[in-house]
Amino acid sequence: NGQTNRADRNTLNKHKSGLVWLTGLSAGGKSTIAHGVEKRLFERGVRTYVLDGDNIRHGLNRDLSFRREDRKENIRRIAEVSKLFVDAGIIVLASFITPYPEDRKFIRDTFEGDHFYLVHVKCSIETCIRRDPKGMYAKALGGIIKDYTGISAPYFPPEDADLIIDTEAHDIEASVQCLVNLLHDRGLIPGIKAFDPSERQEKTRAEQQEIT
Repeated sequence: NGQTNRADRNTLNKHKSGLVWLTGLSAGGKSTIAHGVEKRLFERGVRTYVLDGDNIRHGLNRDLSFRREDRKENIRRIAEVSKLFVDAGIIVLASFITPYPEDRKFIRDTFEGDHFYLVHVKCSIETCIRRDPKGMYAKALGGIIKDYTGISAPYFPPEDADLIIDTEAHDIEASVQCLVNLLHDRGLIPGIKAFDPSERQEKTRAEQQEIT
């Protein structure tokens, strides 16, 4: 029983904390959007952190495979870690394929009544295969990787997403802005919806002119 709680941390940070879960096919743009939003918010003093395969699968969950039961355990651990981050006053951007409705329901139930938002990063499998930055689809199509989502394992698009971002229709900048707008409209980051990245540069130039 600590003497400092989440509400205290939110007050100190001047923003609320919560979990944004980005789901979608590999190479659809989830992590790129998550890191873009993280940078945008960080520049405005908002405490954020991205959880994705790079910092979860290689550490906390390196003992897990891509079998169905291990996928469930992967999601359970990430949800529990996210709860700790959110309690610490941070806006968490979790970027994971999360192909199964029951796993996404588990996350939503875990954060029931809390600031949880499911974002479907939509992109066709054909475009994802064409992008394939890590060559994973090529390995899956060649039979080297088994149980790969979109090829040899299913992906079920969510029907309850709080936001759908189509990365074939929107570039990264527009996609990032869509998610920033959602956080603003839900009251997590009041006052920065219309933030323009050039605004900070113009302010810096004006400050430099005043100094000189």
